[in-house]
Amino acid sequence: MRYLLAVVAAALGVAGVVLGEADDSPGLQLLGVVLVVGAVAFGVRVVRRGR
Repeated sequence: MRYLLAVVAAALGVAGVVLGEADDSPGLQLLGVVLVVGAVAFGVRVVRRGR
């Protein structure tokens, strides 16, 4: 279930980057990148704790 949360957060981050690029909004792109990086870190943490 936690994997799903990380995947959804990463997908939202990618969407934020894409929409920020289309709208020329550097703030939205930054938030998208931060969300993707956070989701990857969360996913790695979940995998490492599961072992």
